[in-house]
Amino acid sequence: MPDVPEPMVKLVRWSTEPAAVQILRSTAAAVISYVVAVWLTPQPAPLTAPLTALLVVQVTLYSTLTTGIRRVNSVVIGVLIAIGFSALVGLTWWSLGLIIFTSLLIGRVVPVGEFEVEVAISAMLVLGVTQVASHAWDRVLETLIGAAVGLLFNLLLAPPVWVQSAGGSIEALSRRMARLFRDMAGEVGGHLSVERAADRLHEARRVDHAIVEVDASLRQAEDSLRWNPRVREGLLSRIVLRTGLDTLEICAVVMRVLSRTLTDLAKHRTEEELFPPETAQALEELLDHVANAIENFAVLITTQVAASADAAEERLSQALADSAVARDRTADLLLHGVQQHPRQWQLHGALLAEVDRILDELAVEKRSERLVEELDRNSSEASERHPRLQLIKRRLGSSTVVQRTSAPVRAAFRGLSDDDD
Repeated sequence: MPDVPEPMVKLVRWSTEPAAVQILRSTAAAVISYVVAVWLTPQPAPLTAPLTALLVVQVTLYSTLTTGIRRVNSVVIGVLIAIGFSALVGLTWWSLGLIIFTSLLIGRVVPVGEFEVEVAISAMLVLGVTQVASHAWDRVLETLIGAAVGLLFNLLLAPPVWVQSAGGSIEALSRRMARLFRDMAGEVGGHLSVERAADRLHEARRVDHAIVEVDASLRQAEDSLRWNPRVREGLLSRIVLRTGLDTLEICAVVMRVLSRTLTDLAKHRTEEELFPPETAQALEELLDHVANAIENFAVLITTQVAASADAAEERLSQALADSAVARDRTADLLLHGVQQHPRQWQLHGALLAEVDRILDELAVEKRSERLVEELDRNSSEASERHPRLQLIKRRLGSSTVVQRTSAPVRAAFRGLSDDDD
């Protein structure tokens, strides 16, 4: 089989991503709205319709339905402001500044929510397209056509699901955390300078910024799962990813505290080894097992195929079991060392407590309990918000959710409806 050129491979890979799908959807919606506007309005170039369609077609169906009305309001108001200014003063540098000021001011008052800036954007764009006030209602009609096409487009053709993108972000975060644990493992043997320990602490603190970025990616994935007809297990998928990220965030906080503990030890032992050789070897092995557990945990919560999820669960369980053995051995060695040399004994205990907290957060049983609690809470909230709808669903009967995460979780999920969205 001939080798495929690398640019072609990148193009095929890019074309399957949600971003590429969204670009094609936005383009199609704009073109369709333009064709419809040409057919329904007397304007030769009704560019306001595709402009509105581009603004209304959101990345997710949920955001389209929840923010579409506010976007339509912002665009319509911006169009009306532009038409009024074109009739009075036309387009000059000072009228442009005045229209921006007026649009932002009106955007604060009218019901457009967070889209007040789009009032000014729409006004500027429409002012550049036309300066003829006699076509005011045509422009409003074009705006409504674009909004209708954008809304219908997302209703009839569901937007892409961003779960894979969010899963990749979570796995990248776990690999970064695992690398930090392995770096710490390589530094516990021998002498650790205060400068090197402080650098590792600052690097652990920077993980917080990565968590913020992953959280934004996950919120986009959660929105793409809501009310999406392409997704059968939207609620469960959202909870699996969200609780998984919460667990990693807790582990990141504990990792930062652990880095601080090692830094404090380095400050007290500037002229000697951080730990005796045997203790350092046991602690290095323990941190390496913790790194493996974090990586396998991320793979488990982001895997969509049952066989792969089962394999990831087995690897996670093995990594946790190895960590437990290494933890007990490390605890014995630390206790023996403290009994002989009790200096900074509280820092030794803190190291063990921090590792215990991470292993407890990654435990499969605790994760199963957390998932069941979140599902129960979401079901209760849905029943309180829409009691009649939930009653109808129970009477009609709904399918069973089978999520591929872990055996205990799957057992708990049996009988749960996948229509809780």
